[in-house]
Amino acid sequence: MIGPNPSAPTSSSASAEAISTPSSQGRPKISAHTDSGSVFSPSSPIQIKSHPFLRKLQTGSNTNATAGSSAFSTSSSTGFPSDSSSNGRKSVDEAITAVASKSIAGSVASSPTTAAATATDALFSRRLNQSEDKTFDENNGVERATHAHDACCAKHAQGSAFDDTLFLGQPIHLPPISAEAHRFSEQLLGQNKAWAQKTEMERPGFFAKLEKQQKPQVLWIGCSDSRVPANQIVNLDPGEIFVHRNIANVVTHTDLNLLSVLEYAVDVLKVRHVIVCGHYGCGGVAASLTQKQFGIIDNWLRNIKDLYTIHRKKFEALPHGGKEQQDLLTELNVIQSALNVSHTSIIQKAWSRGEEVSIHGWCYRLSDGMIRNLGLCIEGPGNVEDVYHVQDIPKSDK
Repeated sequence: MIGPNPSAPTSSSASAEAISTPSSQGRPKISAHTDSGSVFSPSSPIQIKSHPFLRKLQTGSNTNATAGSSAFSTSSSTGFPSDSSSNGRKSVDEAITAVASKSIAGSVASSPTTAAATATDALFSRRLNQSEDKTFDENNGVERATHAHDACCAKHAQGSAFDDTLFLGQPIHLPPISAEAHRFSEQLLGQNKAWAQKTEMERPGFFAKLEKQQKPQVLWIGCSDSRVPANQIVNLDPGEIFVHRNIANVVTHTDLNLLSVLEYAVDVLKVRHVIVCGHYGCGGVAASLTQKQFGIIDNWLRNIKDLYTIHRKKFEALPHGGKEQQDLLTELNVIQSALNVSHTSIIQKAWSRGEEVSIHGWCYRLSDGMIRNLGLCIEGPGNVEDVYHVQDIPKSDK
């Protein structure tokens, strides 16, 4: 059990004074000791983990921990002015500000982390200026940022090590990028711009309407395979289908990611249909029929291997390792995942509240772009074993 700190002040007033002093505006200002009993002492995990700039200062080139390695040391070696209102102690806010300014201002980024911190500060400054200046033009700001980005990328493509492009008046020191990465970025961004302009021209007000609401009727649980885009293969617009994808469209009761999506879709978006859609030729399913090791995904594919074991006799009647076995396992995986959706307390409670939610099992064929309905549609608790049933008991008013 953690006991009291023997070196800490014994009176409550002394303890309060140790961590706060009144500022000129009457607001408490956090400050810190440099002695070993302080909560912000050099060895304190609170100090070391509280801010990345403080960690950088303490793990920098100065190896003398007792002679200014602390961000809150009163030693002149830190370069921080003392706070006279706290008897020489330095406030946390002032220390962080000083370290941040020394870590970024006037020096190029030596790592992506520092570059990200610089860009973050620039973005924050932009938002701050936008909120303070009511005449700020958002579109003009975006254009200036785009021009700055283009100039930066152009210099990088020419082999410049670092760039000091100003982002709305803020210097950004970005690590170099290759010409290939620049071309890739510009190509996709250009295609996005063309698509957005074409869509808006053909359907004026489409994006303004889309921004204001999200009312899909469908939750799609599919495979991450890039050849199976949910919206496209069922010809639905953005905003009409809520999507979750993973390797081989597996649904398990321990996948918090999937369960979070399912809960949001059912309880908040009020979707009416949950579609579990697999696809023939799935690499995850094919890998499940082998004894090869692929890495961490082996643990995920265990769910599909278990299906093979349960239905082994059905697979033994088909050519070993052939397309027939893969297609059968693909279909069984969809059926089991759809059943697993219906077994969740999320769906069971929705049904007990009288909500209409249907669960469908489908398979998509890459060779012709057609979806095959496997004939599985679960529309209520009557299609599910009693052991999975739950009752949504309303909370009593207190």
